[in-house]
Amino acid sequence: MKTTSLPLVLALALAASNPAALAQPAPDQKMDTTLLQRQDLAYRFTRLELDSADGRRHYRLWVGKPERPAPAAGYPVLWMLDGNAALGALDAAGLAKLADGQAPLLVAVGYQTDQRIERNARTYDYTPPLPGEARQLDPLTGQPSGGVDAFLDLLRERMRPMVAAVAPIDASRQTLWGHSYGGLAVLHALFTRPGEFSAYAAASPSLWWHDGAIVREAAGLEQRLGESRPRLLLMRGGDEPGNPRGPAKGDAERPARELSADLAKVPGLQVQYQRFDGLGHGPMLPASLRYLIEHYP
Repeated sequence: MKTTSLPLVLALALAASNPAALAQPAPDQKMDTTLLQRQDLAYRFTRLELDSADGRRHYRLWVGKPERPAPAAGYPVLWMLDGNAALGALDAAGLAKLADGQAPLLVAVGYQTDQRIERNARTYDYTPPLPGEARQLDPLTGQPSGGVDAFLDLLRERMRPMVAAVAPIDASRQTLWGHSYGGLAVLHALFTRPGEFSAYAAASPSLWWHDGAIVREAAGLEQRLGESRPRLLLMRGGDEPGNPRGPAKGDAERPARELSADLAKVPGLQVQYQRFDGLGHGPMLPASLRYLIEHYP
């Protein structure tokens, strides 16, 4: 399988050549809780809380349950990373349409904060480990990084049973969505544990991160798939630059487009690449989630 070409590696390296200039989430932006205050929704939300295994990160999960009774196999589940921000991207009309269709259980995986984005925690939780790095610091935030495997283990071993105690779930119909660093985590999950979810939705994944480290993880995916037949939805805005703050010079979309084309050649993996004309990096978070909900599963 062709995982990356030399031009793609060069494009990713150039995109990451000035990490100090990369955009960071606004530290003072508050979470939008308007949706949770409504009483007329097609979903009812329950709040759960837990800590990371090392006690350093504190999670808050909002579990949205449709009024429709669970199917015999349990509800399909849509897991949404950056849950504090994801809740603000949902709307009543979209939830009503979703409840009338597949009616999945919604799980917004966020943090115990009133901030829309918990920058330091997500930096650790959504980034992959780098071989040979004893102390791994993120080029964007300067914070510790590389904890995505511990996070995904926590999701499987503790979050999923907690959610299943709220409502029965169908383990064979699980979708994972994430944006930016969250999209990085989604791709890592696909490349390293492709049987964990039935569908992976990566919105604006940070392919520039450490000169395309995530792209190299795709090597050998065909062998790791085994009997799994997952789906990948890779989404990107037409006005997104190669890195979050740099200008959209040249064909900034090429790394995502080429990765999608390469992955589409992997037998057993269904790939859809979706371009959003006119959208930059920030607006892609709500747009990609709403697109996924509209076309779920």
